[in-house]
Amino acid sequence: MSKTLTEIAQQLNSTDKKVQLIYAFNGTGKTRLSRAFKHEIDPKQEGDDASSELADKKIIYYSAFTEDLFYWDNDLGQDAEPKLEIQPNAFTKWVLEEQGQDQSIITTFQRYTSDKLTPHFSADLSSVSFSCERGNQQSEPHIKISKGEESNFIWSVFNALLEQVIAELNIPEVADRSTDVFNKLTHVFVDDPVSSLDENHLIELAVNLAALIKSSESGLRFVITTHNPLFYNVLFNEFGNKDCYMLERVEGDRFALTEKKGDSNKSFSYHLHLKQVIE
Repeated sequence: MSKTLTEIAQQLNSTDKKVQLIYAFNGTGKTRLSRAFKHEIDPKQEGDDASSELADKKIIYYSAFTEDLFYWDNDLGQDAEPKLEIQPNAFTKWVLEEQGQDQSIITTFQRYTSDKLTPHFSADLSSVSFSCERGNQQSEPHIKISKGEESNFIWSVFNALLEQVIAELNIPEVADRSTDVFNKLTHVFVDDPVSSLDENHLIELAVNLAALIKSSESGLRFVITTHNPLFYNVLFNEFGNKDCYMLERVEGDRFALTEKKGDSNKSFSYHLHLKQVIE
């Protein structure tokens, strides 16, 4: 039975399951689903991401819209100091300005890329530049990193927020928490944080994300979508047969969300399914 993305978002919201894992090919509508789900959980936030306070939010999400908060100033005039500008919003302000998580972000970023590649935040935390240490122990400053590395950096910022969210909400007594900004949060939506990661780092990220989610004891609920079968399979095994689905476009703006009982090799046989789609 086909549904709209709004109806699928309502279906995902209607369950009390801690984790829902969704596989979908690129271009199916995962990012659109993240917006539909966000609107379902907290419609008052729609169109007001930049101005609304973190304490007002019931859902935080990582998706292509998160990546849009970061954009390059390529210094086209001098071609000397490209930097990644950070458009302030509720979560970047809290992570960088209020909590000073820049070192945690750098550590996570280097874990998934290289310890030779170092981010440098500006004094006002409005931008970040990158340097790379070469084999001759010389540092090359002000380099422009690849798109994959950029995605990894942005995920590292979100990961710092997610760690703080789970740690605070794991404190059962609200009065004992160091901050009240997460008290309304009920959901986290993560859409494909593995762009351009090699397989070793992809597996590492999946294992670390699963461990972080499993450490959550507050009733916070998670939806994770991905187009990567390896990422899907690692999460499937790490979560131990939680609720897993495949999102497919049926026709036009109609979609199907089909429950799957195994990893991609067992439940929808990725390569055979791709062959069927092509045919």
